[in-house]
Amino acid sequence: MNRLNVDSPTRYDRLTMSLHWLTAALVIFMFASAQIWEQLAKGTPLRKGLQSVHISCGILLAVIVIGRLLWRLSRGRRLPPANQGVMNIAAKTAHLALYLLLLLSQIVLGFLFRWAQAEPFNFFGLFDVPMLMTFDKSMKSVFGGLHENVAWAIILLAGLHAVMALVHHYGLRDGTLRRMLPGRDIN
Repeated sequence: MNRLNVDSPTRYDRLTMSLHWLTAALVIFMFASAQIWEQLAKGTPLRKGLQSVHISCGILLAVIVIGRLLWRLSRGRRLPPANQGVMNIAAKTAHLALYLLLLLSQIVLGFLFRWAQAEPFNFFGLFDVPMLMTFDKSMKSVFGGLHENVAWAIILLAGLHAVMALVHHYGLRDGTLRRMLPGRDIN
């Protein structure tokens, strides 16, 4: 365990924590909603409603992930690495992979998939999302398959991320999980 300076904070700032947990909740909801609607008959109001909420949450997730990156790169609280060596490299690699999968892959694929379906969609009924691209209908299955495969990769990687946080908390007892949990800084 790293010994932090007595004056340095031991937890991330509130906005960083809030964006982290909101991202986690959205990813879990979106994955679960897609699994649920696949079990429902096509054209049913519940299936269409889940798909509509999923799409809106995907747009919200895009905004949150971009916001997280901007906050992290500009004003987010910087903490010293919780670990050294291979564990630090593995943690940084996993975080980068999650960001890339979420932003560059999943969100972009979600929009491409929607545009390939050539159906209008909106953000929680507040405004319509314009069709910025058109595709041959055959691309619908390509983008849809990639979107689903990346979703599974995100769930697996996020699950590993959560398991490792628990290993740090209960096994290594090094305070890594507490850095992302709300509460008072205890130096």
